[in-house]
Amino acid sequence: MKSLSVFSLLTLFIISPLLIQAQDKDPKPPSTEEEFEKKYQKNIKKERLHGVYIPKDLADAFIQLNILIDKSSQSKFKSMEEAEAVKKLHFSFGRWITHNWSLYSGSRYSHYVKSVGIHHPEEMASFTILMYHRYLNKKKLDVKGYMEDFKKKKEEDKQKKLKKGKVLETFKRKRKN
Repeated sequence: MKSLSVFSLLTLFIISPLLIQAQDKDPKPPSTEEEFEKKYQKNIKKERLHGVYIPKDLADAFIQLNILIDKSSQSKFKSMEEAEAVKKLHFSFGRWITHNWSLYSGSRYSHYVKSVGIHHPEEMASFTILMYHRYLNKKKLDVKGYMEDFKKKKEEDKQKKLKKGKVLETFKRKRKN
């Protein structure tokens, strides 16, 4: 049996309590839209969820990430190409952001990112990783430019899917904000 390296053990002891602490402690998830909305409205006002500090905006997220990520890891991340950083870290760093900052169930950070125009938690995590990379590299964040490209790409993807598929039925439903 292979023994764990000191780094693996340290990671295990540092990260495990954070993940356990951040897990949703509610005995049952919301079962209706009304229950979800009620919980969401509570969550977006809280500074902490499940013992984890939730940033209020992008600047606050950078501060928290600077506290949580050691300088060596920041340096490695910073030296990666922008697209590579997002792609490689989406399923590790991105999952951490999604889980700990409650992007699926709602938090003040997810609410902030929704106000920017990104609604899916996985896309929120990618956005955060990219912006943090730009921040560390002292590049212009250009959130407006990012959002223009993001919306254009989403529309192109939508059009590709529409061309491939056959519409069976169309309908409109009211959307709650």
